[in-house]
Amino acid sequence: MPSTFFGLNIAASGLRAANASLNTTANNISNANTDGYSRQAVKQEAANAIRVFARYGCAGAGVDTIAIERVRDSFYDVKFRNNEQLLGNVSQKNYYNKLIEQYLDDGTTGFSSLFNKMTSSLQSVMTAAGTSETKSTFLSSMRSITEYFNNAYNNLQSEQADVNAEVKLCADRISSIAQEIASVNKQINIIEMSGSIANELRDKRDVLIDDLSKLVSVETKETAIVDETQPDRNTGATRFQVWVAGGYELVDTYEYRKMVCVSRDADGSMNQNDIEGLYDIKWGSASYKDGDNIAELADFALDSRLIGGELQGLLAVRDGNNGQYFSGKSVKVDSNEKPVKVTVQVSDTHLMDMNKCTIPVTGLIHIGDKDYKYDDWEYNGSDTYVFTIDDDTLKSIPDANTKVNIGYFNEYQGIPYYLAQMNEWIRQFSSAVNDIMVSGYPSGSDEAGQSLLTGVVDLNSTAQYTYGQFTQESENKGYYRLRGGNFAVNDVLYNDSDRLATRADLTEGESEFGNLTKLRDMFNTKKIFRGATSGEFLTKILADVALNSSNSGTLEKTYSALETTIQNQRLSESGVDEDEEASNLVKFQNAYTLSSKMIQTLTEIYDRLILQTGV
Repeated sequence: MPSTFFGLNIAASGLRAANASLNTTANNISNANTDGYSRQAVKQEAANAIRVFARYGCAGAGVDTIAIERVRDSFYDVKFRNNEQLLGNVSQKNYYNKLIEQYLDDGTTGFSSLFNKMTSSLQSVMTAAGTSETKSTFLSSMRSITEYFNNAYNNLQSEQADVNAEVKLCADRISSIAQEIASVNKQINIIEMSGSIANELRDKRDVLIDDLSKLVSVETKETAIVDETQPDRNTGATRFQVWVAGGYELVDTYEYRKMVCVSRDADGSMNQNDIEGLYDIKWGSASYKDGDNIAELADFALDSRLIGGELQGLLAVRDGNNGQYFSGKSVKVDSNEKPVKVTVQVSDTHLMDMNKCTIPVTGLIHIGDKDYKYDDWEYNGSDTYVFTIDDDTLKSIPDANTKVNIGYFNEYQGIPYYLAQMNEWIRQFSSAVNDIMVSGYPSGSDEAGQSLLTGVVDLNSTAQYTYGQFTQESENKGYYRLRGGNFAVNDVLYNDSDRLATRADLTEGESEFGNLTKLRDMFNTKKIFRGATSGEFLTKILADVALNSSNSGTLEKTYSALETTIQNQRLSESGVDEDEEASNLVKFQNAYTLSSKMIQTLTEIYDRLILQTGV
């Protein structure tokens, strides 16, 4: 039969259980407004009954308090984090798309206004029989257009620099979170190997994972560590792993890796319009520090569609080329003498039009599975390029019949896309204008006309490209050298407006302006850019950026609403409900009171039994 004091032990177990529940309720109430806190609950079960060898068989032995556990549903965690990486992606795109819209805003000093002023001043030259004043006004209005593109180009490049800096901040934050997670993992295992559950530390780790999911796509896995000598023994320790960007292991229990940003060399560019020093992302060990050998770092696939989060959005804005990059197949490698020349055949139509060309003058070319730097390139005017490989980077001879690319595929319409569209219009517009101007003659001279639009050879000098450099057939590069950043009016004409080619026929008088009529008709009728006339350039570009901005804005609102919905679902499971905790407080208080009453009752029984019966 059970001990005389058996009931006291049962009541004491109830008292302990109620006390643990009251303390847990107090902890929940204290953290009702703590971000990331998961509601805790006491796990208890009936103690093993005692066999008393009586007709009723076994006697209940009270209650066992097993553990204090978090109330949390991992399903909602996964849903929340998947939504966070989508939200982070579109929020970055939306922010920078709005900036691009502002840079290209067609206000009173926008492109359309400047273009209309230019055409009006052209008409003034024609109606005023080409006076020096009207010619100067026309050239000044044309210069206003070139300066508009100079400013727009520089603004977009400045935005690219800002995005690039944010890419590094994002990578550094990911590395920092990885280090924190590894540290928390160690603290959790130290506590849980002693038999306790580190609820608060697990909450802290989940908050870090939530933060990480906004930056990059995340997957986690936790497995129990088994003692190989005693497989049935619970060690209490776990292995916690974190993968990001579709498969890169960021954390493995106490070990973590770094996402390292490495600036591209000045001669390692991948796009003609990119700023210097864009970051490539590498994968390094926790011991890596600035100044160490970057050859020890592993590559990180910038072209992966699984990166997710803010990092994916930033890379889309910084590198988005609408899928138009240099890609071809090497058909010949001439390695008999230095420097080595690699002949590449292309099939994409945008690579057969120098107006759309974005290949850097010198840069980084990927042949097979290796990177090389090239010093120069040639184009045959059809489908073949020849690259001259830099001897200093030639560690092995490239293989023929292998894939060749410069840069990488990024389907988003980011800053490189808008810069390329700007350059395409400038090149086509300049070609059409110059072809007309060089075919005419100044009003007071029989000399051949001068080209009107050109580019600065070096932004640090005043030298400008000649018409012959743009049209030299042996190079087949056309107006490739001309970009938004160096677009300019020919100084020869700007400094002497009387040299403007207004006449189309030498046999006519000085007041003949047939050449300007050709120019005006070209402005009004010739489709030079995406099926539109010269003055409709910005309509096409603004349509692109407005659509992208609208899409990213709509998606950001959608994912923000989903974030709120999923978070509410998650809080309904793991959050602290003050009304529920108030109810629990009464419930556990009553349980504590009843267990106390039981002990008091048993005390009276033992007093009568021991002291008053003389047993």
